[in-house]
Amino acid sequence: MPSPRTSAPCVATPFDATKGHWLALSLLPGLGVKRWHVICEHLDNPVELLTMGPATLKALGLPPTTCEAVLAWQRQDLRHERILRASDIWRRCQDEGIELLTQGCQDYPVALRTIHDAPFVLYLKGERSLLNRHQIGIVGSRNATRGGLDHARQFAAALSHRGYLVTSGMALGVDGEAHAGALDAGFPTIAVIGTGVDVIYPRQHRGLAARIVENGAIVSDFPPGTAPKAAHFPQRNRLISGLSQGILVVEASPRSGSLITARLALEQGREVFAIPGSIHNPLARGCHHLIRQGAKLVESVADIEEELTAWWSADSTPDVVPGQHGMSRAQAPKAISAPRKGLLTELACPDHLEDREIAVLKALGYDPVSTDDLCVATGLPADKLMQALLMLEMEGLVDVAPGGFQRVV
Repeated sequence: MPSPRTSAPCVATPFDATKGHWLALSLLPGLGVKRWHVICEHLDNPVELLTMGPATLKALGLPPTTCEAVLAWQRQDLRHERILRASDIWRRCQDEGIELLTQGCQDYPVALRTIHDAPFVLYLKGERSLLNRHQIGIVGSRNATRGGLDHARQFAAALSHRGYLVTSGMALGVDGEAHAGALDAGFPTIAVIGTGVDVIYPRQHRGLAARIVENGAIVSDFPPGTAPKAAHFPQRNRLISGLSQGILVVEASPRSGSLITARLALEQGREVFAIPGSIHNPLARGCHHLIRQGAKLVESVADIEEELTAWWSADSTPDVVPGQHGMSRAQAPKAISAPRKGLLTELACPDHLEDREIAVLKALGYDPVSTDDLCVATGLPADKLMQALLMLEMEGLVDVAPGGFQRVV
């Protein structure tokens, strides 16, 4: 997506002249990542879409609902559901002290601008300048062992002392210990969450969340009031890896969501590090799998610095070069295709799957199918398709393969 210009055309609305445009874009219906990429080939600035007439919008192949929302924005029709939604979000942010950081802001995180699905809007509580600090993501099991929790806390403290800002997802287990380790050592930390920044999940971390807001930042690309849903967390994970120059996996089972974060990190050109564990610890198997496939085995902070110092200085944000160190982008599908055990022996879809996940599972065969073909077969936009695939991967029902995805049951 091209870098936005700061001279976006102004529309008189109840919103900030610049941020309102990006908020409206983030709420447009019917536009997935793939469609946005096609649209942006015709635009110098995504905000230009909000100034186009009906004929131009139709020529771009936009769905009727999208065209209707754009024209409602131009009319300043506050009765339209999308414009009303934007207005409600704006007021809620003003009332609750939530900052909006858009792609039109000069301090939008440089690291996020390099990923293909960077959000138009980030919602934030805390110190926004931290988002442009060099970051290390620490992720791992929600049910980590005592040793794993100790590793998360100790590495977070040690990395913070070396000048690395620790970023994680504020989940139970490894995430929470990583945040606490940085805070207890006297350093800030960033939590990227899968809810609105005003919705603390899990509830056990309300105290931790308050400490992070006071001594760091809580960030989300979900609007205020958004409740936790399973599909939100893979989307959250792409921001943890996108903000970070590397991801450290502390403990993870073969089906852990942490392995999804590691795969996303590879796709974004980030480094992946893993801490080994006992062969008798089932939560070490995911880390061992990553190491076998090329992730850097980590025993100390020095092992992380060895990989990063060649392209990471304290004065600048590095250019992201996929595959510069460790696993390459070409290795990514193999690297995170964790071994599956106890898989279903029938082709019937599990009852708890959502409709879009069932549609994707039925469209997959035992040979790799590309995401483009899956978009056509299911009718899902690219972002919804990837969410469904990530959920199915976590369930152990599909796997990444050269050329796309395939069923494993």
